[in-house]
Amino acid sequence: MKNIVVLISGRGSNFVAIAQACERENWAAEGIRISLVLSNRPDAAGLERAKEMGIETAVVDHKAFETREDFERAMIEIIDKHNPDVVVLAGFMRVLTPVFVDHYEGKILNIHPALLPLFKGLDTHNRALQAGVRVHGCTVHFVSSELDGGAIIGQAVVPVLASDDADTLAHRGLRLEHILYPRAVKAVASGKVKLVDGRTVTDDETAKSLAVFDCCA
Repeated sequence: MKNIVVLISGRGSNFVAIAQACERENWAAEGIRISLVLSNRPDAAGLERAKEMGIETAVVDHKAFETREDFERAMIEIIDKHNPDVVVLAGFMRVLTPVFVDHYEGKILNIHPALLPLFKGLDTHNRALQAGVRVHGCTVHFVSSELDGGAIIGQAVVPVLASDDADTLAHRGLRLEHILYPRAVKAVASGKVKLVDGRTVTDDETAKSLAVFDCCA
């Protein structure tokens, strides 16, 4: 069985989208499952959603540790018991150090609300509007030691409308996040996408499925 571990800090809307796709598409028949949802916040709403879905949960409160590295080692101890094939960041609001990133190299995925390498970091929607770009979207990528700098796995694109503000643009982008992220997670878990020498390697069919265009979004 290929195990997916999901890290959240809040409501976990992307986690829910992945879990729903897992059930709807019967990933278990292909030997893929979500084995754990872990949060750094005991009050994260996504933990309750995971419990409702029958998924094991755990909490490692970052406030209980003096350093980021100690916090991450505590997470690693729990995560490794699940022998993860993929570690998914789904609204996990802690910057990870090399202690964690290097331990799971080639297995950690994140989704960024912009078309990388454009608009790394925060406030992506306002920055896209200020730059005057005509398309925007989201990117799933492998996590590396460089912030938002890991190899790109998939991207989803929406048009930027004349009437857009940051909120409307974010709303349309989030809808496509919920389409793209489950596809990317399954592709990595199934071995159809791999990180090789710092680059994403896949086949043409999988690559097409990880390029999502929504002109009507």
